[in-house]
Amino acid sequence: MGRLDNIDLTAQLHKEEYEERLYAAQRKLLALRLDLGGLLEDPELGPGVLVVMEGSDAGGKGGAIKRIVEPLDPRHYRVSAFSKPTFDEKRKHFLWRFWKEVPGLGGFALFDRSWYGRVLVERVEGYATKHQWKRAFDEIVQFERNLVLEGVIIVKFWIQISPDEQLRRFENRQNDPLRRWKLTDEDWRNRDKIDLYNDAVEDMLDKTDHALAPWHVVSGEQKRWARVQILETLIARIEEGVASFENPVGDDDGWA
Repeated sequence: MGRLDNIDLTAQLHKEEYEERLYAAQRKLLALRLDLGGLLEDPELGPGVLVVMEGSDAGGKGGAIKRIVEPLDPRHYRVSAFSKPTFDEKRKHFLWRFWKEVPGLGGFALFDRSWYGRVLVERVEGYATKHQWKRAFDEIVQFERNLVLEGVIIVKFWIQISPDEQLRRFENRQNDPLRRWKLTDEDWRNRDKIDLYNDAVEDMLDKTDHALAPWHVVSGEQKRWARVQILETLIARIEEGVASFENPVGDDDGWA
């Protein structure tokens, strides 16, 4: 059995507990964000934070990101959404287009999809050769290790929902004129390849889960549960990262 099979999709939170824990988590995240940016008592910048959000189509990535940034000043974070690369981006190494969006010290960024497209959609749909996507596992791990060692806390989430719940959400989007834009023909086609995608996800979780940037697999079957789990996990990971952080730049960069 893989990690997807071990997810408890029945986990739920009642509305009252959800609201209490959400409020507490958002307040704590706000304090951490201000501290990382040197905006509280200590003016020194802390590590950068990069939240990588992946998951099933209609799994709730956007809603989770919204709850993360909700308490923050818009000047204090950046959300980057990635879809298929442009022609110019495809001419370069697949990691190239993500570099400029990676936060520096004291920064805070969220990726809605990421470099993991290389070993997921590009693998399944044949947009990358077998040699390319198999090689990408090591390339991604080394890329993440380099970022973490230079002062970026990477927190990776995979949000999983059942096929039945996904279908219900697809149909809700299809019937809502203000949300229909979120549903594409590609989303429907991907459902026909769910076994191939699940195999790719299991490979990804197995081969890119490492001590410096582990995967956090969350049930998205109930949105309330997923949002609180993601916020509380993010807070814990930031606190761990801050506790072990050593500024790689220092007070004096040594240049004349």
